[in-house]
Amino acid sequence: MVSTESILAFAAMSLLVIVIPGPSVLFVIGRALAHGRRTALATVLGNLVGSYALVVAVAWGLGALVESSAAVFMGVKMAGAAYLVYLGVQAFRHRKEMRAANMEAPAGEPRGDLRTILDGIFVGVTNPKGIVFFAAVLPQFVDHSAGHVPLQMMVLGLVPVAIGLITDTLWGLGASAARSWFARSDRRLSMVGGAGGFAMIGLGVTVAATGRAD
Repeated sequence: MVSTESILAFAAMSLLVIVIPGPSVLFVIGRALAHGRRTALATVLGNLVGSYALVVAVAWGLGALVESSAAVFMGVKMAGAAYLVYLGVQAFRHRKEMRAANMEAPAGEPRGDLRTILDGIFVGVTNPKGIVFFAAVLPQFVDHSAGHVPLQMMVLGLVPVAIGLITDTLWGLGASAARSWFARSDRRLSMVGGAGGFAMIGLGVTVAATGRAD
């Protein structure tokens, strides 16, 4: 249904956009610095689910509505920005509770992982960069003469999700590895946790301040 040429062309376009760190990547890095590898990977998963939710929204027309309406777009963007600031404040407040021996959450706490994934989903869904990319770029690679346009979009949407899985995971693992080095000292671990919180707060402010070009 979707030609190989369209998939390859969209993959190239997606790669160009994804390699430039945006809100999702910076959020993953901030979570990795504040909480460690497990949280970073759960955040990546949530982000990807949120990103694909945007693909589905665009495929069925909702994404175009968000992108075309300044009021709706601003509301979605500000909600995401406020949530990023909230998560950053929480990370900074609890920075002193971090200890090298507790960098990874115990295996028996699935609820914590679920909450982290939901955080990632929310940030992914409200990512202005993702909204504009999927609403403005994705439809250009659809062959309308072939029919099944929503299905074509949903298939093409798997391409940036797959690329993001690789790149975001590498970013998260790299940031959490740097955090592991700081974990040799409780004081340094507290400092890097605070830095991750500040990074998320700064990201939230940046998202709120950016224009529709994002």
